[in-house]
Amino acid sequence: MLSEQVHAHLRTAIMRGDHAPGAALKPQDLARDQGVSLAVVREALVRLVGEGLADRLPNRGFAVPEFSDRRWQEIAEARRTIEPVLLRLSIARGDVDWEARVRAAHHRLARTPAFAPAEGAYYTEAWSEAHRRFHRTLLEACGNPVLMETFDRLWTVSELARRWSAHRNPDRDGAEEHRRLEEAALSRDADAAAAVLVRHLTLTAAGLTDQP
Repeated sequence: MLSEQVHAHLRTAIMRGDHAPGAALKPQDLARDQGVSLAVVREALVRLVGEGLADRLPNRGFAVPEFSDRRWQEIAEARRTIEPVLLRLSIARGDVDWEARVRAAHHRLARTPAFAPAEGAYYTEAWSEAHRRFHRTLLEACGNPVLMETFDRLWTVSELARRWSAHRNPDRDGAEEHRRLEEAALSRDADAAAAVLVRHLTLTAAGLTDQP
């Protein structure tokens, strides 16, 4: 389906950094570049708005969100409120199979190359999926599908901001943060694990302030 193809193309381009934060997404130009109709491009852009990857501006069309947009701090606050609770529940309720899944998810994350020349300066899709899987696996033993759906929604709308934050803070040791998170969770130290997770999320949000 054409709209699916255009949506996938635009999503990848935004995630890869081809369109800078705040850049206009002009339907006419995009339609010409993709060789499709305006209707197809507009449908794709509306979907991107729903995913938090584009803004619809009154009388101004569409644009990539600004990296300093307050929404990212609000999403980070929501994640810092919800995810430590889920992690505590997961640690309390998780069994040996959960421990094995956490270990495997962290191993895959640690062994997946984060960057590839063909995918630009931002993280690769493979690494991003391994990253999502690790964080989700840590929480999934909470036993509450409604809360996990909330996690999934927040993750989707924060993914672009996470990539920007990582790009602006190349010296951050995310691998060590993930190692400490795995270690605390599998040690069943809920207080330590929650603290590591809160700091992890806070550092990501801090990378999206107006500081250079």
